[in-house]
Amino acid sequence: MDINARIVVFDAADPEPEATFWAGLLGGTVHHEDDDWWSVRVGEEEPVCVQLAPDHQPPQWPDGIPQQIHLDLVVPEIGAAHAEAVGLGATLLKEAEDPTADHGFQVYADPAGHPFCLCW
Repeated sequence: MDINARIVVFDAADPEPEATFWAGLLGGTVHHEDDDWWSVRVGEEEPVCVQLAPDHQPPQWPDGIPQQIHLDLVVPEIGAAHAEAVGLGATLLKEAEDPTADHGFQVYADPAGHPFCLCW
C-alpha cells in the first residue's frame, strides 16, 4: 500500500492540554486544525495529533480500562487503499461521508479489532 504518512492519534476529552503536553515533550508546536483536531508539529513532521473524544476515559493500565490509541495512515487514494486493507483482513467500521471529497477518513479495525483510519 502506498502510504504518505503515519500519524499516532491520541483521543482526549480535552484535546488542547493533551496537544500542548506532547508539543512540549517533543519540542514542537500545536496547530489547531478544526473543532476536533489538534496537530503537533516538530519541524516538517507531524508525529502526533489529538482528536476530540468527548466520552474518552483515561486508561488505567495495566489494571482497569485498557489503553486507547489508534493509527492514522495517510494514503494518496482511498479506493485502492481500502481494497488492499480489506483484502488483508481489515473490517470497515465507518465509511466516509463523502469518499470523493479532497480530504476525509474511513475507520477500520485490524483482524484483532484494533481501530485505525485510512485518511486522504
